[in-house]
Amino acid sequence: MEEDDGEMELIVPSDTGIQDEGQSLGEPYQPHSSKTSQPTTKYICIVALATLSTFAFGYLIGYLATKETHMDTSGCRGLDISDDTDTMIPTETIFDWSNLTSLLRNKLTTHSIENRLSKFSSDSHQSGSSGDDLIGENILRSFNEYGLRTWSDEFFVKVQDRPIRGTNKVTFRGTTFEESGYLAYSGSGPVEGAILYGYYGQMSDFRALQDLNISSNGKIVLVRAGKISFAEKVANAVSVNASAVLIYPDPADYSFDEGTDLFGHVHLGCGDPYTPGFPSLNHTQFPPATSSGLPSIPAQTIRASTAAAIMKEMGGGNPPRGWADGGLQVYKLGGDNDLASVDVNNVLVEKKIHNVFGVIKGFIDADHYVVIGAQRDAWGPGYAISTVGTSLLVELARTISDIISTDGFKPRRSIVFASWSGGEYGTVGATEWLEGYLSTLNLKAFSYISLDGVVTGSSFKASASPLMYDLIKSALKEVSAPNNSSRTLFSQMAESTWERDVMEPMKMADSAYPFQAFSGIPSMSFRFTSGTEDYPFFGTMLDTRKNLDGRTSQNVPALVKTAGEIAGHVALRLVHDHLLRLNVEKYSSVFLTRLAEINRDVVRLQMDGRVPKALKMEWLMLAVGSYRRASNELLTLTQNSDLQDSEQCRIINDRIMGVERNLLSPYVSPRESPFRHILLGSGSHTLGALLSHLAAIKDGSAGADIDVLRNQLGLTTWTIQSCANALAGNVWEMDNQV
Repeated sequence: MEEDDGEMELIVPSDTGIQDEGQSLGEPYQPHSSKTSQPTTKYICIVALATLSTFAFGYLIGYLATKETHMDTSGCRGLDISDDTDTMIPTETIFDWSNLTSLLRNKLTTHSIENRLSKFSSDSHQSGSSGDDLIGENILRSFNEYGLRTWSDEFFVKVQDRPIRGTNKVTFRGTTFEESGYLAYSGSGPVEGAILYGYYGQMSDFRALQDLNISSNGKIVLVRAGKISFAEKVANAVSVNASAVLIYPDPADYSFDEGTDLFGHVHLGCGDPYTPGFPSLNHTQFPPATSSGLPSIPAQTIRASTAAAIMKEMGGGNPPRGWADGGLQVYKLGGDNDLASVDVNNVLVEKKIHNVFGVIKGFIDADHYVVIGAQRDAWGPGYAISTVGTSLLVELARTISDIISTDGFKPRRSIVFASWSGGEYGTVGATEWLEGYLSTLNLKAFSYISLDGVVTGSSFKASASPLMYDLIKSALKEVSAPNNSSRTLFSQMAESTWERDVMEPMKMADSAYPFQAFSGIPSMSFRFTSGTEDYPFFGTMLDTRKNLDGRTSQNVPALVKTAGEIAGHVALRLVHDHLLRLNVEKYSSVFLTRLAEINRDVVRLQMDGRVPKALKMEWLMLAVGSYRRASNELLTLTQNSDLQDSEQCRIINDRIMGVERNLLSPYVSPRESPFRHILLGSGSHTLGALLSHLAAIKDGSAGADIDVLRNQLGLTTWTIQSCANALAGNVWEMDNQV
């Protein structure tokens, strides 16, 4: 990767001192002349004036590098994350931004969206089925019709289907319940044990049971669906030595019929769990391997009616406060005599799945691209989870290609439209693609935008890389609210609290998560939702247009159009501007927040004598300071750069693109710990794990280890420092005092 030639001092966490005195930004180094001469009064005056001027100039640059608010960024509209778009410097194509967004708004119509929704609606398009393939072929045909360059990738993945004969079964007090729903990647039965009610199966719920001196060891845990994913519930149950897990939809949380079946998966990860870290391409032979996220115990969904029948016959004490606030008549914790059996016989099969792509090539940096993706498979109708996103994906491709062919817009960078299969099994299609092309994707793809489940209500929520927060804010300030062109979406929010009200942590079940945490590609997903409630029809045969209409207070096509404008706004902004509008300074505040939490805990533990005084936070502080200085200086560099110089813009953009990728820990294996992002990933290498370890030391847990803590601090420090080094520029231009 080609890097910028700006000077950078990385070690001192203050933000002053940007360049060598006496040398202007962008001025080539001139060696001193070898000639000598006698000083004169005039010469001395000139030197004095030059020295004063140099000092003043250096002070000014230092001031600009450290100033964090009210910064004039008129020289760098691509990185400027303010919302004033009227004065933006245009690209070489001289295409006004306001005209571009107006064209997007006018060409993306509710009428065309409604037609697309009708075309892609299907009651049967499970991953790898003929219905799935048919929709994929229609998408490919549409992409070709719009003039996109198209291709498809096929993968041979291993998934679990329901038993070939009969169903999975649960037997309790002589009654056998046959369950038509199932959880892919479950362990196999039969298993016997006493039933224990575990509320939602969160770790806090299991700790509450431990506080009551109730052991989960060998128990069949009965938990409610919701709050966390099926996979997390099962993983939590495994951690407390449960023998099996039964998951039911409580009528208080799910408004559908008590005989409704639930479908899902319990792989605590993404992609094909039988090829962890590498792709399932062309029957490629690898040594036998399984993901560490595969559970070892059986897991099965049961109907609400089955849960009610079981709970009615259970003994034991009353559950903790709040656990009985549900839709069943009786809630009991269960006793040692409440014996049951679970028999799970899912079948492991290999399926061929297809990912379908269409690309609009950029006119300047065609090898850099934003990816917009949507899942097209579903357990049943899958209207909200897949039909809406798939329809919007194709409509965005049609709209943007029309703006290019009809109106003359020439995007600087490329846009890739991707239709994924295998989404219901845990983002399988998208993850296999990432695994297959990881070495190039995280160098070329600068953002991912997910369209999965974008409409399930009327309240806006989003999950994203911190680099994209301000880009989302900008879109909300320009996109009109559904059915109200006089008000923007942001007008319904408070300026000071919009992040807290709108932005949510990205979860492992989020379809954008593998792009973010596995590949280091800045990613976002968003949705119109019903407050904090999960959409109840995901993973059922009831995910239909009728039920979606009943959950939204506004017209569905109007909401889909607004969602399309948000996704389109973000994508077009990323391919329109000279410089990528990804705010690298945002991570400074994120690091500082985590640093304060870690430092607070370390100081308290040192005062209690549980952590040695020799454990210093100095190096982590310096690394965070280095990142802050590097991000500030990059902003200064852009202000002093010629944005008509395509090569200079590309150098700066490459440095911006490297931030997320360089936050992937290089000290863990992508096969053993695929989600290597130290802030947003999962595993012992993350800052979250470091904080959890400090909590374990405080609680005196057996797993607490000071040497492990030192290792976590050291590797975290150098990951952040390495990210700062890469952001700063060429290695020969850095001061290397650490």
